[in-house]
Amino acid sequence: MSHAGLKRWLPPQAIGVLTFAGMFVVLMFWAGLLILPAAIVKLLVPLPALTRQLDRWIAWCAGYGWVGGNQQVFQLLHGRRENLQVNGALDPSRSWMIVCNHQSWADILILFDVMYGRTPFPRFFLKRELIWIPLVGFVCWALDMPFMKRNSAAAIAKNPDLRNQDLETTRGFCEKFKRRPIAVVNFVEGTRYTPEKAQAKGSPYRHLLRPKSGGFSFTLNAMGEQFAGLIDVTIVYLPTGNTRSKLWSWLCGEQNAAYVQVDVKPLPAELLGGNYQEDEAFRERFQDWVNGLWTDKDAVIDRTLVKDWVPLVASSG
Repeated sequence: MSHAGLKRWLPPQAIGVLTFAGMFVVLMFWAGLLILPAAIVKLLVPLPALTRQLDRWIAWCAGYGWVGGNQQVFQLLHGRRENLQVNGALDPSRSWMIVCNHQSWADILILFDVMYGRTPFPRFFLKRELIWIPLVGFVCWALDMPFMKRNSAAAIAKNPDLRNQDLETTRGFCEKFKRRPIAVVNFVEGTRYTPEKAQAKGSPYRHLLRPKSGGFSFTLNAMGEQFAGLIDVTIVYLPTGNTRSKLWSWLCGEQNAAYVQVDVKPLPAELLGGNYQEDEAFRERFQDWVNGLWTDKDAVIDRTLVKDWVPLVASSG
């Protein structure tokens, strides 16, 4: 099989349909047949010792079964990933904080694929509405992913207690994983990037939205000493010249050459234990640090978009 996969012989739309079908089969096997029964037992029989064993089983099925199965589908249909640059060493037995720019639902699938075997199974902060997605929402709950309720400014003005609602969710999530390795993914922009959103929000970056640092800081405050470091991921999608969305373009095999840069960085010790909400000086230092990460990320995207998209040699990490 060529490293280009079946997309060498089939049209993009056929690859997209086959990719979706393959992912659906993998999901039904690992989530429907193996994770779902364990999740039901976890819900109905909340015994601590049993829950710990079920958590290990569910995480293994998700991290090595589901993600590994998807990876085989991607390699068969899309071919090997062509533009992956990993700068630094990663260890799947340690905990990591992952930050990434956010443009599409495909970002999540790419992160799972890239982090496979390099980190523990990644957990995301999810919008609460996603818990109602059949099977997927329940499996995410079983994996202890936190569901966040994004309250509007008007709702918070009427009920100031809502301001701390997501922080309480984050606190409970952090407490669960203080004693086991985890990779926590934070899309610091808070929503998917579009040029229209960037203009409406007055973003100072060319390819990114302004980062939101509060929840990020709280997670580092609660778990910072547990993290081996920061994994700074930058995803740059390939310009295609067609009107397909990034997700559909990715499913169609057009984004296998999308550039993914992974930079392993230390977490500044002085930013792990401050009070973001009440200490203004600390808040400014933390925001300056995150803004620096985003300035560097914006520059990576800028440099990558002017390249001729010659595949890079993947580095080891």
